[in-house]
Amino acid sequence: MPQGLGNDVVGTGVCVHRNKSGCPRLDPGHELAYHATGIVMNILVRQPTRGDEVEHLEDDASANPWGYNLNICMIGAGYVGLVSAACFSEFGWNVTCIDKDPARVASLKRGEVPIFEPGLDDLLARNIKAGRITFSDDIGPAIVASDIIFLAVGTPMRRGDGHADLSYVFSAVADMAPHIDGFKVITTKSTVPVGTSRAIEKRLRELRPDADFAVCSNPEFLREGSAIQDFTHPDRVLVGTDDPRAMEVMERLYKPLGLRGAPVMFVSRESAELAKYAANAFLALKISFINEVADLCEEVGANVQEVASAIGKDRRIGDKFLHPGPGYGGSCFPKDVSALVRTAREARAPLSIIEQVQRVNDERKIAMAGRIERALGEGISGKTIGILGVTFKPNTDDMREAPSLVVVPMLVERGAKVKVYDPEGRANAEPMLPGVTWCASASEVASDADALVVLTEWNEFRALNLKAVRKVMRGGVLVDLRNIFNAKDVVAAGFDRYDSIGRPGAGN
Repeated sequence: MPQGLGNDVVGTGVCVHRNKSGCPRLDPGHELAYHATGIVMNILVRQPTRGDEVEHLEDDASANPWGYNLNICMIGAGYVGLVSAACFSEFGWNVTCIDKDPARVASLKRGEVPIFEPGLDDLLARNIKAGRITFSDDIGPAIVASDIIFLAVGTPMRRGDGHADLSYVFSAVADMAPHIDGFKVITTKSTVPVGTSRAIEKRLRELRPDADFAVCSNPEFLREGSAIQDFTHPDRVLVGTDDPRAMEVMERLYKPLGLRGAPVMFVSRESAELAKYAANAFLALKISFINEVADLCEEVGANVQEVASAIGKDRRIGDKFLHPGPGYGGSCFPKDVSALVRTAREARAPLSIIEQVQRVNDERKIAMAGRIERALGEGISGKTIGILGVTFKPNTDDMREAPSLVVVPMLVERGAKVKVYDPEGRANAEPMLPGVTWCASASEVASDADALVVLTEWNEFRALNLKAVRKVMRGGVLVDLRNIFNAKDVVAAGFDRYDSIGRPGAGN
């Protein structure tokens, strides 16, 4: 009988579990090919032993149904760090979130959340009150008290070569090294290139040859705007480790998710690191693909939404990320695609398809300004253009690599008077978009505008009274770069021209 861990044993090509009588049973729902590599399997899926839903704990620090406790040090109070820390504390674990910025730490202690993410403020408030999450800029005590240390610092795109900048990661490693006392599991949450976890291990061995630790990779798969849902109801949890002690700790950490049915996959560190990049690159590919299909639809008279729906029904393809628009942005796709392209080139295994995705997306954003200019017909110099939404997607205040950062400056440069409204993005966007007029509402943006442009598909824009909007505008042009309106409704509201993406109708 093959040997396994806990309720799992290892079989060829499938996951094997034991039934109540102790006899092994095959689970046909998890047909995975793997092979033994000594201590740990290349892929080992932890299955739940029961299917209970995990509801949030009462506001009581002692409320923990798991029978044990875990102390977590989360280094980095940015987007990934805050969401992860809040969700771990919701499981009942004790979390100390470390950040070098004293002002940020002070604001978090007051319950002020520095980013916009639906539900995060309530989640943090509940767990701060319960005493399950604390914030500090003093890393030493948090490291000493921890069982697990997460690295959730920024890994921005490095200028000049497109690589991920790991300076914050290794700075955190140097800061934690003097305080490692007893066995620690050190885990990367940040998106890092293949080989980073082994480089961290090497550096720590140099700094603390006496320390007892294991380094893991545990990449996040969170979508801004729905990160809490993604964390608490994941498609999978991916852990890269080759240390049996670390595997046991990480399994205990994610037990609340395992009980809810989420598979916890244990793979090699390199596989975990590459899987994160590969996943984001593939999703970026789907976006660039449907954007090019949308262009083709406009030339041949097809409707991209009908095409996307038809191919999305194929389970091999799926319907996610098949929504055409002005190009992808955000904190992940642009930098991860760039880093993967560089990694592949250096490994002499270039990913030419992904290189093309990057080029198509860059050109897409530039082309949107030309689309707006053509919609106006007579040039845009001196014209007033209202912009609805500037964040890279709705339900976030994140402006990183947003299409608006390309489109809006091009309109200003060509002489347009640009008015802007975004429900959450102004604080971050205002310093990045000089020369525009900021408005407090969609109706204010539309007032006296020659054209109205939808750049971000916030739900409040979908609910606009188009007749009322048209009434306050000077011109009658609506450029919908997110396909949130129906062409018949726009025409019925009195607009003279409606441009959308890849759909037949006025202007296309």
